Amino acid sequence: MADWKQAARDIWEAAQRGVYYPSAWHRKLTVTEGYRAQLALLELAMQAGGRHAGWKVGLTAPAIRAQVGYHQPVFGFLLEQGNIPSGTPLRVADLVTPLLETELCLTVDRTLRGPGITPGQARQAIVAAAPAFELVERRGDFVGDPPLAIAENVQQKGFITGAPVALPPGLALKTVTVEVFINGERVDRATGREVFGDPAASVAWLANALAPFGVAVEPGMRIMSGSFTRQYPGRPGDRIEARFDPIGSVSAVFD
Repeated sequence: MADWKQAARDIWEAAQRGVYYPSAWHRKLTVTEGYRAQLALLELAMQAGGRHAGWKVGLTAPAIRAQVGYHQPVFGFLLEQGNIPSGTPLRVADLVTPLLETELCLTVDRTLRGPGITPGQARQAIVAAAPAFELVERRGDFVGDPPLAIAENVQQKGFITGAPVALPPGLALKTVTVEVFINGERVDRATGREVFGDPAASVAWLANALAPFGVAVEPGMRIMSGSFTRQYPGRPGDRIEARFDPIGSVSAVFD
């Protein structure tokens, strides 16, 4: 059994030096140990002044699983300081191979403690949604060592959000549509059905996946649903926009 607490400390200390996927931990962790290390990493971030904003769910859509080459969903944590307002200029030189994932940022109003949370229960808990991009960095070989990628918080860098809107109880999130534009040209279109069949199912999966670690989704937390589409690279000079009907729009501008 690997010392996942030490792995978390080593990952944290390496990241402060701009080093990711520390070689001492290559192929040393199981998936479960990777998640335990990730949660310990969250504790270290909070001890350093970070505020826990919620969670991300990744690899929910067939298009992105095919693109990444890994076929199991994953979760990671969000920090409040990683929340970037829509349209904020992003310097590519400050990022490690940045990519955007087209998502909804969902807010819940009650505790969801698995196991056994259903998509219906999750949908009842979701009270608001914001159009969003997850900003991820290709910091290492995800497919080559998934447990270490999980420990390192599954390439999470930040989450870019537009204005949140209150959700009417009858709105089925699977019917939300998104169109993606790069420099004004439409490049993609998808619906919420690409996310586990329904983004509410993504929230249910998260609550159930957290349960073995004694963790619950808490009221007020925001959850990045997982991408409706493939990832899009952030290149200098690009403006990428996602228009979610009926939620709203979000944009990312790269310098």
